[in-house]
Amino acid sequence: MDEPISSAERYPAKYWHWLSDGRIQCDLCPRDCRLHEGQRGACFVRGRLDDEMALTTYGRSSGFCVDPIEKKPLNHFYPGSSVLSFGTGGCNLACKFCQNWDISKSRNFDKLADQASSEAIARTAERLGCKSVAFTYNDPVIFAEYAMDVADACHERNIKTVAVTAGYIHAEPRRDFFAKMDAANVDLKAFTEEFYVKQTGSRLQPVLETLKYLKHETQVWLELTTLLIPGLNDSTEELQALSEWVARELGVEVPIHFTAFHPDYKMIDMPSTPMSTLIRARNIAHMAGLNYVYTGNMHNKDGDITFCPSCSTTLIERDWYEIAHYRLTSNSHCPDCDIAIAGRFDEYAETFGRRRMSVTIGG
Repeated sequence: MDEPISSAERYPAKYWHWLSDGRIQCDLCPRDCRLHEGQRGACFVRGRLDDEMALTTYGRSSGFCVDPIEKKPLNHFYPGSSVLSFGTGGCNLACKFCQNWDISKSRNFDKLADQASSEAIARTAERLGCKSVAFTYNDPVIFAEYAMDVADACHERNIKTVAVTAGYIHAEPRRDFFAKMDAANVDLKAFTEEFYVKQTGSRLQPVLETLKYLKHETQVWLELTTLLIPGLNDSTEELQALSEWVARELGVEVPIHFTAFHPDYKMIDMPSTPMSTLIRARNIAHMAGLNYVYTGNMHNKDGDITFCPSCSTTLIERDWYEIAHYRLTSNSHCPDCDIAIAGRFDEYAETFGRRRMSVTIGG
């Protein structure tokens, strides 16, 4: 518990209850933080003020950028479109390998210089021609109230919403939060409890429950990402178990992205992931029956391509985040064998490309 929460940071938060010992418990995520007056939770952005739970980052962002949707990464959610991306500060996990640690682990809220209302964000996305708005950089679960209000404003303007999340959330807020989302990329960080406990300070099972909920009880488009860290979560046995679980519990049409680790934060002495590991992971997932398997954070042409799961023809050819060729029919079928391709697609016009544009939003 760091510096006390102040009245200047007050925004009423949901999902908490009183305990018999006078503390209040946050019910947003499985950390179940129990707080005295003025204390912050492990995420740092939710805390107790005047005997209520407060969210300290409502309306405050670490910055706004327009990205290609493929960077989230989402390869089957309106390919080629642009997305207005933003995050706040803090995180409810403690990943030693965090690659956005300067944002997610920030304890200096002076970094949250960009303030924006929900309506201003939606209006800016519309003006810039963005198909969607993404809650990313840090986990949007911890600023759920803000994200949900932004989502409502976006939907009024027919703009989609995307959550890039670790999926570490309790059932009631999970239901409310994902009811506002059109797509999610969930980090399945590993497939062992040991990894989750030692490397992230969390547990595996709540994440698996979130994944099953998203797939079977919502209309949210779902893709997965697993960052492969040499010697920690990249064994053949673990990758087989992970891939088989996805095929069995979520279905073979859920895309998965295996991405390369680069030394960062508390793992600067670890080696980078070699290309051979990404290729091995992709082959294992294909052998488990998964139809759409991608690689990321390293240039691998085959790992960027969307292939038809029936006839193996190339449907969407990518070069990093830019689409080079797009062959899906207007009804999202393979033009060669006419099988339907899983995802959310519009009639394809052009690709946003690899650009990244910083945006300032006021109001």
